[in-house]
Amino acid sequence: MTDWDKACEAIRGANGIMLTTHCNPDGDGIGSQIALYHALRYTGKNVYMHNRDSVPRIYHFLSGTDAVGEGEDFTQKGVDLIISLDAGSRARLGFPDLFFEGRTLLNIDHHTSNGRFGDINLLEINACSTGAIILEMIERLGLRLSTVSATAIYVTVLTDTSSFRNAATTADTFDLAAKLIRAGAEPWPIAREVYESQSREQLSLLLTCLGMVDLRNGGRSAWLHVNAAMYENTGGDVQDTEGFIEYARSLQGVEIAVFIRPEMCADRHVGWKVTFRGKYDIDVGALAVSLGGGGHHHAAGCTMHGTFEEVRHHVRHAVSTVLESHS
Repeated sequence: MTDWDKACEAIRGANGIMLTTHCNPDGDGIGSQIALYHALRYTGKNVYMHNRDSVPRIYHFLSGTDAVGEGEDFTQKGVDLIISLDAGSRARLGFPDLFFEGRTLLNIDHHTSNGRFGDINLLEINACSTGAIILEMIERLGLRLSTVSATAIYVTVLTDTSSFRNAATTADTFDLAAKLIRAGAEPWPIAREVYESQSREQLSLLLTCLGMVDLRNGGRSAWLHVNAAMYENTGGDVQDTEGFIEYARSLQGVEIAVFIRPEMCADRHVGWKVTFRGKYDIDVGALAVSLGGGGHHHAAGCTMHGTFEEVRHHVRHAVSTVLESHS
């Protein structure tokens, strides 16, 4: 599922490169983008970063985030290569079809549900993060691994392994982390920025959300949600919900955790983002695919449309069906 030669050739031959990641980006998407941006800048190429949505506040400490453009329009001339990072489908990038016309699309990802939507596809489903693939890309291209890039890649590994706790964590993961630390990444300052910089608004939103946790299926599923009223009452926003679902998964006996929140685009409500986390053998990635989304075995999600009650009812039926099949 990988084509390293074509991917490296496309990067070497490009005149202008635009790096992008999925809507409502996370640590893996932003970290991969920042790391590759700095590495490619040393080549003298024109390199740009642009996403549909803004960089989450907790990642602003990464050098270069102020250079990330946002919005559905990208008007920079001379770009002939778009590199998609950590997105399972082209639709997840959030751009209109015209955006891609006349440009080569290189798809770099590690999700098992990736639809191979690029002109060139670089998929490493056993990688602990997309950032891990970017490190290999940097090495294959013979580029310098700077402290800035190492720090950004460390963020991808830290966040996508749930702080080295999930099933993607292997001996190779720790070897990778050690390499990044030797290159200048500092674990404690990074962890402090990512996990210990929450606002009072975020804490208030979390307390409100946790106050409505809903255990179903005999305690085998745990449900959390936020809505527009909760954002308004607490002063929080979508960025403040990062990590909320982990509280639901942490409950004893829970096999599937579900978190539902409004999906926003340019301050417009465009649907509902449904996030899944699994703890044992159930493949929530397959569950998400059945609902039009995708992801990994233990972490996945989808976007759905309709009223909140309609979406929740549909998801509850899907989760119950999966749990009944694993009784």
